[in-house]
Amino acid sequence: MRATGDGIEILTVGRIGVDLYAEEPGATFIEARRFQKSVGGSPTNVAVAAARLGRRAAVLTKVGDDALGAYVRHALSAEFGVDTRFVGTHPTLRTPVVLAALDPPADPQIVFYREPAAPDSTILPGDVDPGLAGSVPILWVSGGALAAEPSRGTTRGLLELRGRRRHTILDLDYRPSFWASERAATREIGGSVDLATIAVGNREECRVAVGEADADMAASALLARGIESAIVKLGSEGVLVATPGERRVLAPLPVEVVCGLGAGDAFGGALCHALLSGLGAFSAVELANAAGALVASRLLCADAMPTEPELRALLERARG
Repeated sequence: MRATGDGIEILTVGRIGVDLYAEEPGATFIEARRFQKSVGGSPTNVAVAAARLGRRAAVLTKVGDDALGAYVRHALSAEFGVDTRFVGTHPTLRTPVVLAALDPPADPQIVFYREPAAPDSTILPGDVDPGLAGSVPILWVSGGALAAEPSRGTTRGLLELRGRRRHTILDLDYRPSFWASERAATREIGGSVDLATIAVGNREECRVAVGEADADMAASALLARGIESAIVKLGSEGVLVATPGERRVLAPLPVEVVCGLGAGDAFGGALCHALLSGLGAFSAVELANAAGALVASRLLCADAMPTEPELRALLERARG
C-alpha cells in the first residue's frame, strides 16, 4: 500500500489493537465477569482523540487479516473519523488484544496479547508516502514503534526524513514487555530524541530515554538534546512543561478516576489539536490536561474521547 495523504494534519505511527475493559471498578481478573471492547493502541487513540476535536488525523499501522482487524478499521473510519488509508493488513499475524482489569482504577492491570508478533511491528517504508511524513503538520511517533523490526527502521527513517521539522512529537511510551531489554529501549527511544522537537513521557519513561527520573533533570536533559518543549507527566502532581526559556508545573484537574487507561492518549490528541490551533506549549498542555482528566473519569478510551466544548467546560469549572 502506498498513498499520499492530502489534507492530513496529524499522522501517528505505532500500535493498534482491540482493548477489552473489565466493567467492574476495582475487580481483579479473577473477579471480573464482563468486559467492553474498544479500539486500542496508544498512537491510534491519539489519532482518535484529535479527530474527535475536529482534526484530520491518520494512523500508520497494521492489523491482522481477521475479524478484529475489520472491526478496528471500521470503527476508526465510520465511528471516529480517522483516515485509515495507512492501516495495512498482515496476511498471517493476528490483530492484538489487550485486557484491562480496573484494580486499581487509576493504574489498571494490563495483559498484552501480541504473540508471536503484532502486525503493527511489521510496518514497511512503502506503507506510506515519505513525503507525507516529511510535510504533515504534526508527526506523532510512539516509542513502541521502535521496539521491533521492520517497524523500527521504518519509523526511524520517517523521523530522519522529516529533518526535525516543527511539531515532530516523540511519545517516550515505554512498555517493558515490548522490548528485549531496557538497554535496547534506551538505545532506540533515547536515540530518537535527537530527531524530535517535542518529547512527552512520564518520569519512568524519561529515565529510560535520557537516564533521568527526576522531572526537572529529565526536562533539562531533553532540552539539552535539542527538544523545544519537554513535557513530563507527574501523575497526581500534574505536568511539568519546560521550554528553553521557561518551565512550569501545571496542576492536575480533579476528577473521580474510573479508568486511568487512555488518559495519556486523550492528552496527546488534545495537545496536537492545541498546537495546530496556534497555542503555545503551556496553553496547549493546559487543554491536554483537561482531555486526560475527562477520559480518566470514563470507562473506555477511544469511545470516551472528549469534544472541545467538554474540554472548555471543564477548564471553566476548574477556574471557578
